[in-house]
Amino acid sequence: MSAHQPTDLVLKQQSRVLAVAFDDGTAYQLPYEYLRVYSPSAEVKGHGPGQAVLQVGKENVTVVRAEPVGHYAVRLVFDDGHDSGLYSWDYLYKLGSNFEANWRDYLDALTQAGYERKV
Repeated sequence: MSAHQPTDLVLKQQSRVLAVAFDDGTAYQLPYEYLRVYSPSAEVKGHGPGQAVLQVGKENVTVVRAEPVGHYAVRLVFDDGHDSGLYSWDYLYKLGSNFEANWRDYLDALTQAGYERKV
């Protein structure tokens, strides 16, 4: 069982964020781009340490649906066809609690790769 259980999960299409609240009272607004580039899928993370693939061009990605997976996760289906990441409740909590550092790392990686976000 997950250490963190969601009490609310809402896709906010206009602002392109996933609003998620947990049973300990914490709540996060996770941008779709952030969720896409930090997908727990092998396509993004690779199959081992150092194999992560930098995701570019995801500024305007949209989550078209969220599918529950048992009582432990949600599968997010993105409009770019990506649908293989299972976001466990603990992983969503971790993404929320580490948002600032993760987002900074992502933006730094884009800069190092010579990619300029188009927002």
